[in-house]
Amino acid sequence: MSVSEYAAKFEDLCRFAPHYNTMEAEEDKCVKFENGLRPDIKQLIGFSEIRDFPTLVNKSRICDKDSRATANYYKAANDKRGRDMG
Repeated sequence: MSVSEYAAKFEDLCRFAPHYNTMEAEEDKCVKFENGLRPDIKQLIGFSEIRDFPTLVNKSRICDKDSRATANYYKAANDKRGRDMG
């Protein structure tokens, strides 16, 4: 699941937990969201301790996009290397 899909699902489910929609719960909401991220993204942004939900979602999306671009780069490089050797 991409971060965008996860964020949309998370926001949808937050409707059923009114506690997360208060200013006092912003930090709790961020921690809960962070804990549901893929380990690679969580590791990249976890040290930042972002406690503004929109910022956290945006930074997570950027990490996701970068992670996918890196994976695609290495996959293409491996595919090319395989063709060159074959």
